[in-house]
Amino acid sequence: MGKSILTVDDSASIRQMVSFTLKGAGYTITEAVDGKQGLEKAQAGRFDLILTDQNMPNMDGLTLIKSLRALPAYRSTPILVLTTEAGDNMKSQGRAAGATGWLVKPFDPQKLIEVVRKVIG
Repeated sequence: MGKSILTVDDSASIRQMVSFTLKGAGYTITEAVDGKQGLEKAQAGRFDLILTDQNMPNMDGLTLIKSLRALPAYRSTPILVLTTEAGDNMKSQGRAAGATGWLVKPFDPQKLIEVVRKVIG
């Protein structure tokens, strides 16, 4: 069985593109529509990687990362942020929250696969 990834984004089209790209590379994908649902799914399952957007309703990406890092099961799980936010300030906030890496939308599917492989194999 392939590695399991939770992808969290309020945009259905982005979730669809990420899922299509990563499923094609052999990963098992679970989707969540916002940080709140992402946290619930993370607590209910076990994922090798979390891929989250920053700007979402109900719970944003940084809050999700902080919430996940507070859980023993996700202290060292890689968390990548996939967002339109490209500013250094936002990136440093992401690092401070516990993000493993930062990818900017629109994303290159091949680059996404490369980064995911580098992080979880």
